[in-house]
Amino acid sequence: MLVNHVLFVELVFTKELIEINKELNSLDEFVIEFTSVLNKLNINYVVISGYVSILFGRSRSSEDIDLILEKLDFEKFSILWKALADFDCIITSDVKNAYNEYLIDGQAIRFAKKDTFIPNIELKFPKTDLDSWVLANKKEVLLNKKQIYISQIELQIPFKLFLGSEKDIEDAKYLYDLFKDKLDLPLLNEFNRKLNIIGLFDKYLR
Repeated sequence: MLVNHVLFVELVFTKELIEINKELNSLDEFVIEFTSVLNKLNINYVVISGYVSILFGRSRSSEDIDLILEKLDFEKFSILWKALADFDCIITSDVKNAYNEYLIDGQAIRFAKKDTFIPNIELKFPKTDLDSWVLANKKEVLLNKKQIYISQIELQIPFKLFLGSEKDIEDAKYLYDLFKDKLDLPLLNEFNRKLNIIGLFDKYLR
């Protein structure tokens, strides 16, 4: 069992999933509400980037959540659009435009709660081999018994170092310190190599 006392987070890590029990913040509640719609529709997705460290108790601000969604046909996307009745797309109000001019064209769209702009979910279809890998190898999380899927920690850490901002590096350090005894080190090292950040990993995390 891993316990982080920063925000009274309790973590139980297994090969199959991560269980978290904590006092939810407003961003957690927002993510749970949005992803519950995806779960009900059996749509494959994965939450990536900054929110992952916040999920595990890192105290920092964020106004958006990054999410990769399986590539849907227009019919299924239209069903999702209607199911997100409590949210607005803040890029466009037209479902065909959102699908054809943004998602199919490789661009992201954003959803927020009605009559708000932040926080918001930035949603995109897979564009790269890395996007496809993270979607196919997502990690299940039970957040206060609510199901969310996130990127593998072994990719999240190198990717944060690759992004390279001070905030991203601190995210990587936080996740590594929290999970270092549970990581698949060969997989972690493989992504360090693929993202060409071995030197950064040695500098900040060794």
